Amino acid sequence: MKASIPLLIALAASGAGAAPLPADHPIVGIWRLEVPEAACTETYRIRADGTALVTSAGEVAETTIEIAAQPDGNGFYRAVNRIVKDNGKPDCTGQVTKPGHRIDTYILFHPSGNQFLMCQAPDRRACIGPLVRVTGDWI
Repeated sequence: MKASIPLLIALAASGAGAAPLPADHPIVGIWRLEVPEAACTETYRIRADGTALVTSAGEVAETTIEIAAQPDGNGFYRAVNRIVKDNGKPDCTGQVTKPGHRIDTYILFHPSGNQFLMCQAPDRRACIGPLVRVTGDWI
């Protein structure tokens, strides 16, 4: 039996098919990125089930995330995010992200585990951050 297109879309939007992350993976948690040039904040709620909720200015997006269980020899974790649902509003950069968009990044954690850089390649030449772990009353 073939699945219908609406069913496939609904499953993708619900996060079905997302691969669970190890519960102790350092990426699991809530992270905040300040974007001072846009006077804006982004929040990433990354769940152990392999899904994430991202808010950025007016944008609210749901994604799946695949990330290496261990870093490479230089400390970078390769990650792939796929947008499965988006409210169609602009993010901190004024862009609107469409469902289906794939974002490949390399994550480099600070030794404390409470900050990370998100980079375009496994080096520090083109990165954003730091993203800072949200703890305490913000959760």
